[in-house]
Amino acid sequence: MKFLLVCLACQATVVAQDITDFGGFDEFIETGMEDWGIPGLAISVVKNGEIILAKGYGMRKLGEVEKVDENTVFGVASTTKAMTATSLGMLVDEGNLHWDDRVRDHLPWFELSDPWASDVITVRDLLTHRTGIGRMTGNRLVFMPGRDRRTILEHISHQPFEIPFRSGYVYSNMMYMVAGMVIEGVTGTSWDEFLPERLFKPLRMNSASVSITEISDGDNAAWPHQEIDGIVQPIPRRNFDNVGPAASVNASATDMAQWMLLNLGEPGKYHNDRLVSKEVMNDIFQPQYTFPARDPMRDNFAAYTLGWRISYYEGYRMFQHGGATDGINSIIVLVPELDMGIFVAGNLFCGFRPAIVRWIIDRTLDIERDHDWHRTYLRQHLAEKESALEARKKIEDARVTGTVPTLPNESYTGIYRHLVYDDVEVRMGSNGTLELCFWGDPEMVAYLEHWHYDTFRASWRNPAMREKFVTFDIDHEGNATRLNVNFTLRPIMIEAGLYPADYKRTVEYKRISY
Repeated sequence: MKFLLVCLACQATVVAQDITDFGGFDEFIETGMEDWGIPGLAISVVKNGEIILAKGYGMRKLGEVEKVDENTVFGVASTTKAMTATSLGMLVDEGNLHWDDRVRDHLPWFELSDPWASDVITVRDLLTHRTGIGRMTGNRLVFMPGRDRRTILEHISHQPFEIPFRSGYVYSNMMYMVAGMVIEGVTGTSWDEFLPERLFKPLRMNSASVSITEISDGDNAAWPHQEIDGIVQPIPRRNFDNVGPAASVNASATDMAQWMLLNLGEPGKYHNDRLVSKEVMNDIFQPQYTFPARDPMRDNFAAYTLGWRISYYEGYRMFQHGGATDGINSIIVLVPELDMGIFVAGNLFCGFRPAIVRWIIDRTLDIERDHDWHRTYLRQHLAEKESALEARKKIEDARVTGTVPTLPNESYTGIYRHLVYDDVEVRMGSNGTLELCFWGDPEMVAYLEHWHYDTFRASWRNPAMREKFVTFDIDHEGNATRLNVNFTLRPIMIEAGLYPADYKRTVEYKRISY
């Protein structure tokens, strides 16, 4: 089947070309997948109101025979955020909501640790990451996966602000969770019900869903993979429903093509149906926060809108967002001046996606490169990986050998509590070693390996969640009184593990029972 792509180079003559003939598109994808170790990949491209490419490559799961196609479902993670913003925009169109409504206008019980900020935070604040509340545990560890959103927010109400309210940009899945809760506050319908009815159904996103619980083993769905100890392997699917409005949509390349069509051409219009007004779409794509530049006289402009990041490539405006959950990465890019959208999803965390996007745009603009985007990103990745592994080795080399814990294992056991992060149980495992159980959740269990002194390395039962360091404090009477858990909010590179990390938080749990 031929896929036609219109090639525009600024004001140059329009030339019709076949995307699969652009210097060997399939060969480029297949070579990249092999070099990066990606089991499966799905791509869709829309242009001038049409789907010009929707295709799958590789396997849904290593060791099995089912192939990825244009209808294979991937978790699209944080690309969900723009869908949540658009859903709120529909309520703005109906006159039931305004972007600058206070959250408390619709959720009267809303509370954060700063009373003034709690009273004035708006819907716009939630959608632009300017509340000052950042990540809780990072992507590798779901924050309280068994708790409902209201309970989670009750805990977050005690969380200190990472930066002062409205003083800057701090990426926050939790505040997008609250944005989804605003939908229910306005309509009486949960985000989980609103999105399929008001967005997926009219856009004919027939395989899209808002929860992995809607994916069965026999479904056409990609399985997540992760590189662990140098080996790419399947990992368990994990449930992100409690922060669903930030990250839990699942969709195929074909589904995401429909979503891109809504946002391009006449934004808000899908074929002949106007789903969102032009005015509201203008609001959604309006820059809200401008990212600082190292050199404002020369560097590219970049900003965040309502659920999208805006920047420029070869003089063309791009709206984009990435998505990352365990073992699945995605990216969506809109180039409105070309009336073009690109979606890429792969079932391995890696950096091949932006190379694909640039490859397609370059061919669309008829730009000849003296370098290969795939090779450029791969060299950068390998250099960063080497650096991360060296940094990890330094941490491990600094381990003090020959030390023993201050106390016998059983003297560390008990319940430890934090106002925000709730309870952790330290208990004896079946083999006489210590283990941690977070939040009473049987899937959130980590085994403790003595590191040095009273520091232990906790390795999760699910190896995809990797590891973290925890340290016990001993009082003058010889009792373990505190457990300090080092949460990695963002590792330098997941292939190296959760340490080293340049964005982390140490949480001090106080012992409440022995």
